[in-house]
Amino acid sequence: MTVQPLHDRVLIRRIEEQETVRGGIIIPDSAKEKSQEGEVVAVGTGKMLDNGTVTPLEVKKGDRILFGKYSGTDIKVEQKDYLILREDEIIGILTNAGKAAAKKH
Repeated sequence: MTVQPLHDRVLIRRIEEQETVRGGIIIPDSAKEKSQEGEVVAVGTGKMLDNGTVTPLEVKKGDRILFGKYSGTDIKVEQKDYLILREDEIIGILTNAGKAAAKKH
């Protein structure tokens, strides 16, 4: 079974943070906050404007994104957890340029 979001909605798979801390202590699921970083799994066709035209979404499948802490709706499909949210709930798209620049310093 697959999920195809409609209109300006985006299907996200959360990217979980490391489960252990520096000292090797394992943090239980109940104590962890949900990640605000995710990977776009599928996108809708675009946002319908008042004049009837459809504006395509800026994000695409495979993009890594940041979204608000309380954004979207959690769903479970075939024992996997996903999040569906509107494109305007996405804060930004992550790129590799920032990681490469950080390594140089």
